[in-house]
Amino acid sequence: MSVNRRVTNRGAVYDVRLRTVDGSSYKRSFRTRREAEVFEARERADRSRGTWLDPRRAEAIFNDVAREWLQNNPAKRPGTLARDEGIVRLHLEPVLGPRPLGTITPGDVQTLVNRWSKRQKPRTVRRQFGVVRAVFRFAVERDYIGRTPCRGIKLPEVEQATRPVVTGADLERLAVELGPSHAPMAYLGAVLGLRWGECAGLRVGRIDFLRSTLIVAEQITRGQGGRHVSGPPKSHAGRRTLAMPTALAALLTDHLARRRITGADADALVFVSEQGGHLRYERWRGRVWLPAARKAGLEGLTFHDLRRANATALVLDGIDLKTAQTRLGHSDPRLTLAVYAQATSEADRAAADALGRRFLDARAMNAP
Repeated sequence: MSVNRRVTNRGAVYDVRLRTVDGSSYKRSFRTRREAEVFEARERADRSRGTWLDPRRAEAIFNDVAREWLQNNPAKRPGTLARDEGIVRLHLEPVLGPRPLGTITPGDVQTLVNRWSKRQKPRTVRRQFGVVRAVFRFAVERDYIGRTPCRGIKLPEVEQATRPVVTGADLERLAVELGPSHAPMAYLGAVLGLRWGECAGLRVGRIDFLRSTLIVAEQITRGQGGRHVSGPPKSHAGRRTLAMPTALAALLTDHLARRRITGADADALVFVSEQGGHLRYERWRGRVWLPAARKAGLEGLTFHDLRRANATALVLDGIDLKTAQTRLGHSDPRLTLAVYAQATSEADRAAADALGRRFLDARAMNAP
């Protein structure tokens, strides 16, 4: 590498001629010899440390790299891929899309986050930032840039909303309003902790009525273009075999009998739409769930609240954490406790009474 002085119509410039590791050459021009020499020295130092990157790689356009990132994770579930593609297309391309990666700074990313925070919920902002961060992490891994601009970014705080804790009486009222075709789904959510997509993707062959067990092996998710597809659970831990209470097995038996389906129909879906196809969440929520929850006096309840109620019951009933984690299909036990397990007011009162008996009864006995 060397610095050469060159005279142009605008004055002298100083070119640094470079060779890449594959032998191809290119140059960088500077207004002063000092700038050129500093650049040359930095290039030599980076090569000696093994940290050198071809500066031309940083000229790659954000939109192109983001699309490359979307296409380079074959293990990503269709629903997650559709969500990430939507975030890139709607929230990143209009702002960062045409810009070279090397020109995007932490300030640019913080400005984008601040703009989102003014009109979107904190969870949404964090989800969108997660995609930005993943794209730039991919860019670093592929040697487009040396470090990510997603550093030191301040994100909005997420307030933990208190969700309703479903009781047995609540569940019974809800089941009545859902009707016989959909009530078993509510019981699967509360008693077994199944997600909506796992209920919608359940097939007859996954139920063993003799042993009262149920295998979670598929789920319905939303893919690209709004299509709903059947796929594996969210993680390896999501594929699980669950023991069922006898009463729940009987409920499913009655449900299939009403549909005139037997165990020989192993590939048949347990729950179907009015047209006989698989359920679509948005339509099911609007036409079935929301009216039933409102009539049952549980307006605002989500199907996922049933899963939360299941996790809470497991913890409060003293089920060991490993068993609870396995039944919920969580890969991380911290998720079982931190996200889903909610102490009810009754449990809180029971804890207060127990502490009172332990520490205050003696005082009461000795009082004059």
